[in-house]
Amino acid sequence: MACILLAEDDESLRQFLAKALTRAGHEVVHCGDGKEALTWIEGRGTDFDLLLADIVMPGLDGIELARRSAEIIPGLKVLFITGFAAVALHARQSGPSSDTKVLSKPFHLRDLVGEVDKILAA
Repeated sequence: MACILLAEDDESLRQFLAKALTRAGHEVVHCGDGKEALTWIEGRGTDFDLLLADIVMPGLDGIELARRSAEIIPGLKVLFITGFAAVALHARQSGPSSDTKVLSKPFHLRDLVGEVDKILAA
């Protein structure tokens, strides 16, 4: 079981994703924005195995959240989710590591869970 920090500003999607990842056997802490997620990273950083973040969020966006999180937890695995194709391309190029993954919305839950499991196993 992994501990996942989920940052997604769409509340219904956030609840849906948290429930699916919990059913898949993971512990999930979920936040409605990047600032709240960063607070969790600062407080419980080493507890997290994966940051799952929407890229486009008010306040602190997912890319900046990932950068700051990587400073606190070197090697933190990151999976971005986004509904914007151009943003996805930019995220791959400017993520905290060269192996940053991006999942474009809409996606099927089994694809999300599969990608999460693959990232965690790496």
